[in-house]
Amino acid sequence: MVNILIYTANLCPYCTMAKRLLEKKGAGFTEINVDSKAGLREEMMQKTRRRTVPQIYIGDHHVGGFDDLYALEMANELDNLLF
Repeated sequence: MVNILIYTANLCPYCTMAKRLLEKKGAGFTEINVDSKAGLREEMMQKTRRRTVPQIYIGDHHVGGFDDLYALEMANELDNLLF
């Protein structure tokens, strides 16, 4: 299975929905909570060029946020990236 990285924040409903969708798919992921340590949000912003969470990487592919992840699921393309 491919490595999945998800940047999250506390009290973020979209982060929760993204994690639930990935868990439903049986996909393990590494979570980086940008609220847990100073500088993590800036690191995420440099890497993704975005400031909102969640930001999701599947392998080297930057999916984007929850809406992007969900759009892949609705188009039946998410499984191709995960497996």
